[in-house]
Amino acid sequence: MISEEFEKIYQLYFKHVYYYILSLSRDEQLSEDITSETFLKAINAIDKFRGDTKLRVWLCQIAKNEYFSYLRKNEKMSFSENLDDIIDTEYIYILEKDIISKDEFTRINNIINSSLQEPYGEIFRLRVYEDLSFKEIGELFGKTDNWACVIYHRARKKIQKELEGNL
Repeated sequence: MISEEFEKIYQLYFKHVYYYILSLSRDEQLSEDITSETFLKAINAIDKFRGDTKLRVWLCQIAKNEYFSYLRKNEKMSFSENLDDIIDTEYIYILEKDIISKDEFTRINNIINSSLQEPYGEIFRLRVYEDLSFKEIGELFGKTDNWACVIYHRARKKIQKELEGNL
């Protein structure tokens, strides 16, 4: 039985984890499944949570691992789905602090998926979509906050350059 405390954690972080996986997978059903698996794993591993990172960062790391395990297991390492099928106004509002159009959001994600090598795309997603600090991003990758900051700014410049080139 799920404890009342873990239920609060679930309520507080479900959307963060779900939208993070949705930004990676662009598949609503898969994102729901991975998010559910993430919380199941977290329940079983909560005693191993050391508290040296924020709980949200820890949950997103579990979710990321679950997502990549799914990809390996199902040999689905390409990301070619159309974002228009899953992006709605609420999704854009939650993911972006500045109001941008659906077309702009789609263009940015297409650039991330087609032109940015990793870890640039993932760092950009974590910073913009998940609003993680550079310190939290660095912790996810086992690097410094300065490294995360540099990678993010390089990714942003690459995206801006692509956007300007597509005008």
